[in-house]
Amino acid sequence: MRSFLHRGLLLAGLGLGTLTAQAQTVNKADSLNLRKIYDEALLRGQSYENLRQLTGTIGARLSGSPQAEQAVQWSKTTMEKLGLDRVYLQEVMVPHWVRGAKEKAEIRGDKGKGVEMNVCALGGSVGTNGKLKAQVVEVKSWAELAALPDDKVKGKFIFFNRPMNPTYIETGHAYGEAGDQRRNGAIEAAKRGAVGALVRSLTLAHDEFPHTGTMRYDEKVSKIPAAALSTNGADRLSQLLKADPGLNFELEMACQTLPEVKSYNVIGEIKGSKYPDEIIVVGGHLDSWDLGQGAHDDGTGCVQSIEALRLLKATGLKPERTVRAVMFMNEENGVRGGTKYAELAKTGGEKHLAAMESDGGGFTPRGFNIEAPAATVKKVQQWQPLFRPYGSSEFLAGHSGTDIEPLKDQAKALFGYDCDSQRYFDIHHTAADTFDKVNRRELELGGASMASLIYLLSKYGL
Repeated sequence: MRSFLHRGLLLAGLGLGTLTAQAQTVNKADSLNLRKIYDEALLRGQSYENLRQLTGTIGARLSGSPQAEQAVQWSKTTMEKLGLDRVYLQEVMVPHWVRGAKEKAEIRGDKGKGVEMNVCALGGSVGTNGKLKAQVVEVKSWAELAALPDDKVKGKFIFFNRPMNPTYIETGHAYGEAGDQRRNGAIEAAKRGAVGALVRSLTLAHDEFPHTGTMRYDEKVSKIPAAALSTNGADRLSQLLKADPGLNFELEMACQTLPEVKSYNVIGEIKGSKYPDEIIVVGGHLDSWDLGQGAHDDGTGCVQSIEALRLLKATGLKPERTVRAVMFMNEENGVRGGTKYAELAKTGGEKHLAAMESDGGGFTPRGFNIEAPAATVKKVQQWQPLFRPYGSSEFLAGHSGTDIEPLKDQAKALFGYDCDSQRYFDIHHTAADTFDKVNRRELELGGASMASLIYLLSKYGL
């Protein structure tokens, strides 16, 4: 999933009245071509059925796993069937972390039987080497942790219970703001002598699903186990601590990190008819966490990227610049695929006009976030009227995507496909991220939006 940041301010769009007569003529032709793209997507779109195959026959695709390798071969075969000009693999070494047996956790007070908890290991965590039992200290900020005396922290679990801010309209803003405790909680807890870190799941939903996600270690600090609690579980633990500050938490996790594994980015390409040396990338990340099926994160982005190329071919809109669909490997716990792609592009002297990523789910399209100089953003905003009939005309300055971020110094602009985010973090990084949560029409509309912007970028450049 991409690193969500607060959406940038909307730069003033240019209406049809400000365009030249020549541009208006071009827009009329472009309007007809966009209608072709959307009609093809809504009548004969293949994203939904491709996603059914990816999630149903392969499922979760954590980097280094056999399922990730199956997904590589599936992607290659799927793009080869489209008759693209070139389909190939790009080698990349990736981390190999495994969860092991299902995690177990229980709250134990002085009296009564234990209370079982729904937990999951955070990605990259060490295991507990059997059962780990200790008292718990709850904190809701780094300042609270820093203020605690050493004897109140040493030998205990630190319970990071700062919720996402529900007042933010953009849920990605809330996610990004609260995510530091998941990423860095184990480091800061270990610095104080704690034996483990417990983190409230990053979601606004109140349910029993624990949310995994990547976490970090500092080689200068002891590596301690880190687990996520469901939001209901976090609330329950917080209440019980108020009644019994001396209660114990028992955690058992068998996760471990194995040697790195060779994997691949999967790339499909349509050669540009006029400017083949100028490249437009569109992609999603093929890997997913090992819970659920990786449907919205990021199966939808992968199938939409493949569909964008299919739509261009099916409508006969031969791109003037080369268009590549890239299934990036290892976004979730390393960004090795995005980094390797950018590295090889630079050493190969390739010229990237733009890069686009879909990694916010397959929900109703809104538009695109744009990372580019103000003048470039303003130029792209001239195309907003073409997208208004389809509800996808919000062209904002903002973060694009994690996998394409390494291309920032090579491409003239980065684009993050933006869709409605209100439901995304309910299922993000959980066992609930399954195919049945995806709506066919929303998904196909997103692919059409992406293909439409690629068509315009290919035709007019930046």
